[in-house]
Amino acid sequence: MPKIAESKVIQGVWTVDPEGHGDERGRFYETYRREWFPLGREMVQGNRSDKASGAVVGLHYHLHQADYWLCTRGTAWVVLHDLREGSPTDGATQQLEISGENCRGVFIPPGVAHGFASLTDLTLTYLVDGYYNPDDELGVVWDDPDIAADWGVTDPILSDRDKNNPRRTALPAGRRPYIGIRR
Repeated sequence: MPKIAESKVIQGVWTVDPEGHGDERGRFYETYRREWFPLGREMVQGNRSDKASGAVVGLHYHLHQADYWLCTRGTAWVVLHDLREGSPTDGATQQLEISGENCRGVFIPPGVAHGFASLTDLTLTYLVDGYYNPDDELGVVWDDPDIAADWGVTDPILSDRDKNNPRRTALPAGRRPYIGIRR
């Protein structure tokens, strides 16, 4: 049985440390069940991200979509930040490692900004409970001093989007998540 635990830092974030089973043929892990997460809904889309060592992705957030991340190859340093007004953990930042070795999964609820740094070349798969919607693809600048995340890399490789996202204090009206916004 996997170890499933709610974060002690950000309410609604859950980690899964699966139990591996194997023999001379290899290993097997059960990595996801919707019933493990109180906010879990049907995951309707699966995505894969291959990144080079040193890449930084984020901080992204959604108003209506939850994500479930699993790093199947390499090592990712995950940064999470609670943006939800009314959340008892609003403003909290959490960092954790997920990798092909530890097989840890992380459930990220709507309103929690999320990103990762590639500590090695990696493959990250993620399930989402909403189809791609450009109106729900939002972000906070990756190096916001109010968040003060340690990304674990020097000289990060960033997209223009991630370099130019607004600071947390400058999020546009109506684009700041709050508890209960999820449809």
